[in-house]
Amino acid sequence: MSKCIVVTNDNFESDILKSDVPVLLDFWAAWCGPCRMVSPILDEISEEYSGRLIVGKINIEEEDELARRHTIRSIPTLVLYKNGKIVNQAAGALPKKDIETLLKEFI
Repeated sequence: MSKCIVVTNDNFESDILKSDVPVLLDFWAAWCGPCRMVSPILDEISEEYSGRLIVGKINIEEEDELARRHTIRSIPTLVLYKNGKIVNQAAGALPKKDIETLLKEFI
């Protein structure tokens, strides 16, 4: 069973930029209602794509440097990395099928 990882400034390079598989990052905050709606969907995706995708969660209040580096203006924001580079992103509470569409050509 795979689960989402907590991403911090300390593990960003090793777990995200140097990952052998694509990484979907979720920029979120505890007070954000739409973020809470997306969270269980991302947990499902993490399990279903285990071994082919890592799902990481970045709390913007605890990791404001990462949020600034990614120019996060609204949450939730999903950012897809592959081979250390951003290849796709989307903002807002997306349904599962739309999140899977973001992943489609990169997984």
